[in-house]
Amino acid sequence: MNFVSSHWGTYNFSVDRNKKIQLDNWGLDSSPTEFGIGLADAAIDNLRITQPHVRKGWLDNIGKSDGKRGRDEFIPVTWDKAFELASKELLKTKNVYGNSAIYAGSYGWASAGRFHHAKSQVNRFFNLFGGFSSSFQSYSYAAAQTLLPHIIGLDLYTTLEEHTTWNALSEECELILMFGGMPLKNSKVSAGGVGKHVTKLGMKKCCDKGVEFINISPLIDDAPKFLKAQQVPIRPNTDTALMLALAHILIKNQSYDKDFIDKYTVGFDSFSDYVQGKKNNQECSPEWASKITNIPVKIIYELANKIITKKTMISLSWSLQRASRGEQPLWMGITLAAMLGQIGTASGGFGFGYSSVNSTGDSFDKIPWQSLPQGKNKIKDFIPVARVTDMLENPGGEFDYDGKKLTYPDIKLIYWAGGNPFHHHQDLNRLAKAWQKPNTIIVNEIWWNSQARHADIIFPANTALERNDLMLNPRDPTIVANKKAMKSYKNSKTDFEIFSGLSEKLGFLESFTEDRSELDWIKFIWNNSSKTNQKNISFPSFEEFWEKGYFELPAPKVEKIMFNDFRKDPINFPLNTPSGKIEISSKTISDFQLSDCFSHPYWFEPYEWLGNIDEYPLHLISNQPTHRLHGQLDNAANSQNSKINGKEPVMINSSDALERDIQDGDIVMLFNKRGRVLAGANISDSVMPGVVVLSTGAWFDPDYALNLERHGNPNVLTKDVGTSSLSQGPTCHTTLVQVKKAKREEIVDVNIFKTPETLN
Repeated sequence: MNFVSSHWGTYNFSVDRNKKIQLDNWGLDSSPTEFGIGLADAAIDNLRITQPHVRKGWLDNIGKSDGKRGRDEFIPVTWDKAFELASKELLKTKNVYGNSAIYAGSYGWASAGRFHHAKSQVNRFFNLFGGFSSSFQSYSYAAAQTLLPHIIGLDLYTTLEEHTTWNALSEECELILMFGGMPLKNSKVSAGGVGKHVTKLGMKKCCDKGVEFINISPLIDDAPKFLKAQQVPIRPNTDTALMLALAHILIKNQSYDKDFIDKYTVGFDSFSDYVQGKKNNQECSPEWASKITNIPVKIIYELANKIITKKTMISLSWSLQRASRGEQPLWMGITLAAMLGQIGTASGGFGFGYSSVNSTGDSFDKIPWQSLPQGKNKIKDFIPVARVTDMLENPGGEFDYDGKKLTYPDIKLIYWAGGNPFHHHQDLNRLAKAWQKPNTIIVNEIWWNSQARHADIIFPANTALERNDLMLNPRDPTIVANKKAMKSYKNSKTDFEIFSGLSEKLGFLESFTEDRSELDWIKFIWNNSSKTNQKNISFPSFEEFWEKGYFELPAPKVEKIMFNDFRKDPINFPLNTPSGKIEISSKTISDFQLSDCFSHPYWFEPYEWLGNIDEYPLHLISNQPTHRLHGQLDNAANSQNSKINGKEPVMINSSDALERDIQDGDIVMLFNKRGRVLAGANISDSVMPGVVVLSTGAWFDPDYALNLERHGNPNVLTKDVGTSSLSQGPTCHTTLVQVKKAKREEIVDVNIFKTPETLN
């Protein structure tokens, strides 16, 4: 069978007489992601980059920035010319400045394939070239990546793999308290690919077994309707305060699980003193929290009573920690779960990311898979992933990260393949200015999006439809043969072919390819993966697997329960923390002596929030859209059909709209001191008053002359500052804006879906 697999799902494909690709939902997936079908049309639309291009201003003065990236014309060139220009710039940068002056960015959901995984290809190429300055973490959960090892002794990826399964929860849990909700749309995707979508089935199973759901979120839509969840509207960024108040009630009433706290945690007394006001003369009482969260005191007491009397899971969405002091709600959520004493049982505990991606809560055994060998990076310079602009603005500058003082490298050349910083980074106007500083910027890109338009050398890359690969996700029990559905579009190439061409110019082609073709590498990955696991699983031969198109791993014999072994025997199965226990207070973090992250969970007032508004009275949430993944397939029909007069829709409460004389479908302007954005008004009471929702992912479409983003990209408005000096994660969800009905003369057409001017 013929399949193409992606981050948003697996699809059957067929080719008609006119060689047109048809994608259809895979029959074995009961909850498919419909918008992925749009890849078939997007792969051949007019925005495909058809051959290599070079920016005119850069070509006129090779290797020097002229400040015109994002507002210049392009000249098409041959592959050989592009390879020659790029290889010379790479060599020049290496010889004059050293490899640390090269930043090889590959952040994003570039490929679900195990071989054509952009970051793996980038790392392999640059490690053979002598190394590069790199990034660490993910924009999705950077604060958690840094914090979790300190308090529970697990890295983020292991935590996600060890989550208590939906099947286990359905048997014993009675209440799931959802901080940030469980928006089903987010579970349509999973990094590394999706075989079958399981989240909806897992939720339904829990619901059918009588599990109660409570949605603590500014958005009703953050809980699927079939859950019949109680809605508790909360001011954005105040979840920590609510959880502290719940802890306060448990402490005052002596209703927390003292035995669990004593046996499995350290540092509770210090935390308890803080909650009771013994440290700063401010009790974290329900009355105190009510003023911060805007949740009535009565509701807070009712929530406390429920979590005390029911077997409770504390569920924390990834979105919570993408905010000012984003470490705190995660740390506090784990602390609250510890106080309830259900960690290590199927009755509850805590979860981080149920429904944030499809794989969380799925039933699978963790299996080691072969990946593309990447070698070792000789360059030690790195940045937390969300500190790109800081790096470009402050070469040689110091910054704090995880208790260390580090230095920003002086970047002269950026090479980006996979991902799009002009989608996922914050304060895009500031990034655009910093982006002018390097001498040269090279990208592998599929479409004429903003990343391509802000580059100097552009290599046209393939979509997943134009290559063979394996969907081999360690957190998905289905392995899929991704078969090539169409020839390379026009004159585009795979990342592997692009880096092979550069390797040849630079003299290490044989080392890069190891004389293996695309299919040879796929067989290598399959054979090494299956051979490693043959003792436990009977794998078919590669030929059998390739013919059938997929292989399903056997279901685990025992459902996963997070920290089950630790709970049963904390002596022989200690956590990898200094104490071997859950660290409610962390001496390690305390010893860092940070001003913005203390020894235990703490309420920090956000730098922008509804409790202290000024000229910008609305809180902006930039959540994941329903009609695409991040910025992917924004040019496809599903996303285009969601636009309002060509603009990304912004959800606004009816009372806020009435106050501003805004009608449904009006073009509105969102603005703050960082920028101005046009969007289309979608009036809905699914969002609480005082909050607006402009989903992430509209292709960045700036009019630099007007200081205006024409399309609806929220990251023009978000502030680019770290969560704290501990983790330096992104804080996109801490943003205040004003919204007004746009005047006729302020409305300009979207330009990003028109091909840029080229010169012959």
